[in-house]
Amino acid sequence: MSKNLLEGIGCSNGIGIAKTFLLVKPKIDVNDKKHLIDAKKALALLDRAIETSIKQLEQIRSITLEKLGTEKAEIFDAHMQLVNDVEIIKQIKDQITEKQVNLVQLIDTVFNNYAKIFKSMDDPYFKERATDVIDVKERLLANVLDLKIPDLLSINEPTILVCYELTPSDTALLNKQFIKGIASEIGERTSHSAIMARSLEIPAVFGIKNLFNHIKANITIAIDGKNGIVDLKPIIETWNEKLSKYEAEQNELKKYAKLKTETLDGVKVKIEANIGNPTDMTKAINYGPEGVGLYRSEFLYMSNSNWPSEEEQFIGYKSVLEQQPNELIVIRTLDIGGDKKLAYYTFPEEMNPFLGYRAIRFCLANLDIFKTQIRALLRASIYGKLGIMFPMIAIVDEFKKAKDFVLQTKKELEKEGKKVAKDIQIGMMVEIPAAAALSDMFAIHADFFSIGTNDLIQYTFACDRMSKTVSYLYQPNNPALLRMVNMTINGANKHKKWVGMCGEMAGDILSIPLLLGMGLHAFSMSATAIPMARKIINSLNQSECKVLAEKTLQLQTMDEVNDLVKAFLKKKKLI
Repeated sequence: MSKNLLEGIGCSNGIGIAKTFLLVKPKIDVNDKKHLIDAKKALALLDRAIETSIKQLEQIRSITLEKLGTEKAEIFDAHMQLVNDVEIIKQIKDQITEKQVNLVQLIDTVFNNYAKIFKSMDDPYFKERATDVIDVKERLLANVLDLKIPDLLSINEPTILVCYELTPSDTALLNKQFIKGIASEIGERTSHSAIMARSLEIPAVFGIKNLFNHIKANITIAIDGKNGIVDLKPIIETWNEKLSKYEAEQNELKKYAKLKTETLDGVKVKIEANIGNPTDMTKAINYGPEGVGLYRSEFLYMSNSNWPSEEEQFIGYKSVLEQQPNELIVIRTLDIGGDKKLAYYTFPEEMNPFLGYRAIRFCLANLDIFKTQIRALLRASIYGKLGIMFPMIAIVDEFKKAKDFVLQTKKELEKEGKKVAKDIQIGMMVEIPAAAALSDMFAIHADFFSIGTNDLIQYTFACDRMSKTVSYLYQPNNPALLRMVNMTINGANKHKKWVGMCGEMAGDILSIPLLLGMGLHAFSMSATAIPMARKIINSLNQSECKVLAEKTLQLQTMDEVNDLVKAFLKKKKLI
């Protein structure tokens, strides 16, 4: 690759061409002796900095709410909670005992310790929350030292933002009209900043090594947010052609948001959305989902300060069902535990929490908590078509017990005179190899399956996808995993039950033809991936995909599978 081209992680699709703005934050030497102040002054300064930080975050939250909606604004509710967290502040204040203290060093140490806890977690969602902790720490330190935080709202011309690390509060202040791209030395696709950049539709490339060694302020550069490329000396005509082509492709994809999903040989499947709350659903509808394949109900629990009430849950579920009353909305019951923690509940210590007390195991052991959710779901069922889905099912008895509990709760509600829909579907996630192996037996009792490939891959290959040392084993198109998926679909077909998929694999261009060929009935994915997935499916014959899938099941490696799929898609002019 040319020395003028820098490589990183493509985190938000798009092409950007503009002059650079270097986001340089004040450097703070936390060990500097000039930070030593008397204890009384330190306490007063801390309180003032907290108050200032809260005011700033309230303003950022307001801007975010207007630009990106409730879910993204809730990020800054969490930031405000961190700034004013009783335990964190107590840890800092408890150490302000000497006549002379370094408040800056104390804040830095305490917040860094909390960030380390998040970084040690396996789940990428929680791992990336370490960035939020550091973001809050830097704001608090700047306010303690009365340092100016860079004003991103002042940018008023086409700009590509260059930074060491973009925090969520930075991203919330970006104006899409002027910010044409983001290049960052630190960051992953799962970070809040990457998610927000995608929501704003700003091209972004993160994880560029030694970025500031290669780049200067106020020079024209170009970025490719899909392929993770930054061009330091772009040929403007060439990049303008890329931009025009990208914009044409996006306009072409828009028509697929208005179409149904059907192969060239007349096979109808569904492409659905993965969502976390009603606001997600409102935005997802613009991309034309045929229902919801995964509503992650745990997000409500994780954003609350206590167990959400039946009424609170009912309102949320009802809102989503009402937005697409004629399409199936599959809501996953509480999938908590492992590394998904709650501020108001302490899980038991376990050697391997991913294989421990979590998801359906937690719910069946805490029926009072489970009942609150099931009652809310059943009450909401009359506002649309509801599917209730249990996560982490390993044995048939677990599913039967959970299903019986739902049916018993339904009877109780009806005795109370409350209306409940008659046609509720009750299904399960297939994310444990044991469930895939016994799918034909599970299909006797379940109305549907949804394959959760993110966990199924981890459990099939015994690999932690967040571990860099074994990341090579995270192989969605490995023949072993494909056989597991095929086995699940065949098991469901024996009892004429439908199968969906809600893991990342469902929206993967190299996986879609194989899943289509195996007979997958529903593909659920991030809303923004829907148009491209529909374009691919609507451009293929399932009969040809079936032959392709059968060939890949006889191969030995993922590389062999991917090469075969790429050749197939190139022949169809789809890549």
